[in-house]
Amino acid sequence: MAAFVSIGESNFRNLREAGTYYVDKTEIIYELVENTKDTVSLFTRPRRFGKTLMMSMFRDFFDIKRDSRKDFEGLKITEHQEFSEKWMNKYPVIFATFKEAESIHFDVAYDKLKGSISDICLDMAEDVKKSQINEVDRNVFDRLMSCTESDAELQKSLKILSRILYHIYGRKVIIIIDEYDVPLANAQEMDDGENGFYRSMLDVIRGIMSNALKDNEYLEFAVITGCLRISKESVFTGTNNFASYSALDERFSSYFGFTDDEVHTMLEAAGFADAYDTIREWYDGYVFGSSYVYCPWDVTRYISDLAYDPKTPPQNYWKNTSHNSVLLSFAKRTDFNVKGKFERLLNGGTVEQTITDVMTYDAMHESEDNLWSVLLMTGYVTKADPNERGDTVHLKIPNREVKSIFEDTVVRLFRETLDTSTQRELMAALWNGDAKKAEEIISGLLFQTISYNDYHEDYYHAFLAGLFVGIGYEVESNREHGIGRTDIVIFDSKNRRAMIIEAKRSVKESDMEKDCKAATDQILREKYAKSLTGYRQIRCYGIAFFQKDAKVMELKS
Repeated sequence: MAAFVSIGESNFRNLREAGTYYVDKTEIIYELVENTKDTVSLFTRPRRFGKTLMMSMFRDFFDIKRDSRKDFEGLKITEHQEFSEKWMNKYPVIFATFKEAESIHFDVAYDKLKGSISDICLDMAEDVKKSQINEVDRNVFDRLMSCTESDAELQKSLKILSRILYHIYGRKVIIIIDEYDVPLANAQEMDDGENGFYRSMLDVIRGIMSNALKDNEYLEFAVITGCLRISKESVFTGTNNFASYSALDERFSSYFGFTDDEVHTMLEAAGFADAYDTIREWYDGYVFGSSYVYCPWDVTRYISDLAYDPKTPPQNYWKNTSHNSVLLSFAKRTDFNVKGKFERLLNGGTVEQTITDVMTYDAMHESEDNLWSVLLMTGYVTKADPNERGDTVHLKIPNREVKSIFEDTVVRLFRETLDTSTQRELMAALWNGDAKKAEEIISGLLFQTISYNDYHEDYYHAFLAGLFVGIGYEVESNREHGIGRTDIVIFDSKNRRAMIIEAKRSVKESDMEKDCKAATDQILREKYAKSLTGYRQIRCYGIAFFQKDAKVMELKS
């Protein structure tokens, strides 16, 4: 029987109890505790690379309130028998997640942050009720649980909870914080200067972190995850024995994401070994340290879709789960002039950049190097050579999935920067039947966009649709007309006229004339114009595209 692969499950215990397929990453526990002396370990990886599941696994292993023997049965960590006996379920654990602390308003994000602390208190409530902790701590605990604490108490919350747990169990506390930088990323994205709240949120997160991690006599150690490493001076000021492991570091490089061997084994267990080449093309290619890894979210999603329909083509799952605004804002920066670099990446090449894995969110847009660093740390680009060392490295797009996000960004960039006067000039030419003039305008606009060799037909359709929106016309795309589906129909109801456009992508330049004729023949054969009743004028065009050139041909009645 094929293994069942769960998607979206970030709770380790739930996943194990359900008996679903689990890629064994438990060896990281032994590696981190036994082979480092870190008091605070920060792991930064892109979203959807298993950080939350990893932190949930850490909690289940150490938490003194749990019996996790069954959850870890048969996994690699149990091969270290003496270590497991010493550490498994022997320490009080504070598990905090800041991933929900997002909003366009500071007050709402702040309240969500307080809610995450309240969740920790609710989990501790029964133990606190039975304990003999002092009245001061009990009163603060009650306020933290009811979200009525003061600002200062929120910033001291994790240290206060550490002290309470220490007094209850007589053991130091392990603090686990998942997605610590989400509130800062959200605040930076919402920051518009006058009404921005990045600095306010930075003060809160710095307070929580410094109180919990600096000179906390009740702390055994802490493990933290996020997308970016905020500079120590900004958030982790004064923290001793602090270690950060980013996508650039060799140590722990294979623990986040799936290795090639792990994907092979998973596909065989699920009964889809023949999908390996497709999955590798679409979801592999990320370089962490010197390890090549796949995005686990995408692999599990696609396997799940294959289980439902074995003919399912690969999908772009990543673009719907991540904030892609940084890519668009980068492409818009005329002061950096990155058009040529984006073109090289889209055409399969590399760019050489100086990068850093330490920055602040408010400084990420200050330099081109900072923005390339953000793209690297968030998974939009990756190192081209896993053995390349130093601050200057060659970068590339990791796979087909991320390339499609770049392509979508090109279309969005075109639409958002298009000059309406050029749009109106194009429409005038088309309404007047001047195919040559329309051809010159469309080709000129194509030449100005970021270019790449592997143009697909969907790109040209999106490009065309973008030419006609926002200037007072109703535009339909891929709607049924006649006995088929037209690519684009433009309605000018005020003047009782309409336009039908059928687009083709030519394999070679010499095919453009033939493809234009095929497009106009299709309009006639499928009777697209028959359903457009009541219009005094209907113009029909076939447009063929080859790379950066367009050919326009009108269907003559």
